[in-house]
Formats: sequence, structure tokens, C-alpha cells
Amino acid sequence: MDYPKLKSIIEGLLFLSGEEGLSVRQIAEITEQSDGLVGEALEDMKEEWERYERGIQIIQIAGSYKIATLAEHAPYFERLAYSPSRSSLSQAALETLSIVAYRQPITRVEIEDIRGVKAERAIHTLVSKGLIEEVGRAEAIGRPILYGTTKSFLEYFGLANIKDLPEPSQFEDNDNLEEETQLLFDKLDGRQLTFDDVEES
Repeated sequence: MDYPKLKSIIEGLLFLSGEEGLSVRQIAEITEQSDGLVGEALEDMKEEWERYERGIQIIQIAGSYKIATLAEHAPYFERLAYSPSRSSLSQAALETLSIVAYRQPITRVEIEDIRGVKAERAIHTLVSKGLIEEVGRAEAIGRPILYGTTKSFLEYFGLANIKDLPEPSQFEDNDNLEEETQLLFDKLDGRQLTFDDVEES
């Protein structure tokens, strides 16, 4: 294996390992290279990324190497995390979120039955944004995951608790997804205005 290819593979491995990171020994075993060569490649990569002023870096914590962002860029990451806008949630994601919010706890299959389309991607988006989470397992074949909203969901929409959700006008109607979704859209618009006002003050 040539040296540039080794560094490329290491970069991919560190990316996939996420927060856990990998030790030199683990990388060496995976790539079937010596500890010394892997360590040298890691140090070269650290220097190269710093020299080219890349937006990510390789750090070593407790014997493990991992990819991390730069501390000086933190203000921009905070804007991304705490200034959500309507555009940050697709129609599919918001529909899925409204189903979970109003009918939790609920399984993926139940969500898909209501929407009439696959929901895996929307669920993944909402979980990655911290808006929904696994809250248990259903007593059914395969013990499917039950999803519910999170504390971040309440903060995102400016709610004190889940009971403060806007109420659909027709409680007897079990097929009011469009109305529920519009209520969340309206709530999100109001929340975004609050964020903007705070930034301008």
C-alpha cells in the first residue's frame, strides 16, 4: 500500500469512527500496517491539515485519534445549532415530526402508514437534529422502536411542555396530518422571529 493511499484510508476510518476515535494499534490492525507507519501518517496528516488551514483537524485524546472541528469556528457552529429556520426542515421531515409530536410514542411503520410513504430518511434527519429520539420498544413482532419528541424539540418550538402544542380543531378526525403540520409550521415561524429579534437586539 502506498503512503498517500494509507493516509486516505486513515482519514475515512477516522471519519467513520466519530466521537470514539481510533488508536494507532486499531488503525494498524485494520490497514495491516505497522504502528510506526500509522503513527507517522497521522502526524503528517495533522501537519498538512493545519498548513492548508482546513476546517477540521486531527486530535489525540486518551490515546485515540479523531477528527474534530476548530475551536475558533465555534460561533458559526452555534448559529447552525441554535438558529433553525423553516428551510432547515423539509416538508417530509416536518410531516414526520408532526406525526411523532401528536401521536407519540409511535413506530416507524405507523408513521409510514399515516404518511403513505417511507419515513426512514425523515426519521434519521429528525434524530440527528435531536428533535426526536427512541423512547422504548413496542410490544409487537420484532420489538420495533418507539419514537417520541425530545427536550430540544420543546426548545426548538418554544414550548414549556408537550401539552402546549397547538391543538388541531377537529379532534374526532384521525386524518388531520395536514392541519397538524401547518400548526407546527406556524409555530416554527413564530419561533424563528424570536431568534431573529434576539440577534438584532
